[in-house]
Amino acid sequence: MEPSTTLRERKKAATRQSLHEAALRLAMAGGLDNVTVEDIADEVGVSRRTFSNYFANKEDAVLHADRERTRRMLTLVRERPADEPAWTALRRSATELYGSAKRLDPAWVAQLRLLRRHPSLLARQAADQIALERDLADALVERERTADQELARLMAASFLAAVRTAGALWLERSGDQPLPELVDRLLDRVRFH
Repeated sequence: MEPSTTLRERKKAATRQSLHEAALRLAMAGGLDNVTVEDIADEVGVSRRTFSNYFANKEDAVLHADRERTRRMLTLVRERPADEPAWTALRRSATELYGSAKRLDPAWVAQLRLLRRHPSLLARQAADQIALERDLADALVERERTADQELARLMAASFLAAVRTAGALWLERSGDQPLPELVDRLLDRVRFH
């Protein structure tokens, strides 16, 4: 957490994280269809209204960590040195984001498996990925004022496809090799001229 965050902001972040963890835990235990917003709020000891201050629905609560990774990826790309080529900025951002993922994170694995079982979550995640693709393309165009939107969009889409594929392979192979290495290897296979 940033040192400049206030106590109030830290408490809000902790509540949001607790709601996310409760939603994920309850959905894994009983199935997403059997979990209500009230169940999640009760698990954390907050009101339904408090839940609604943080999330629109249970699906949003489950996807919170995924959305945080998305925001972090975009921030990392925007913070890369201005003279760095776009593809290099994407790759180095991925290395930074996934660099600590040497072992399978049980919470992330649970979320990925839950996503694969529920079409409503997959649909929301797909919408999030489309938004991230656009945002990354915009960030690439901002980096290279001469870059065209089509190439930036293709680059962002190719990058995200490689990262998603690496994540799926990593999960299917039970993390038999470090995720950063797998991401890097797949990104090596993509070339832009």
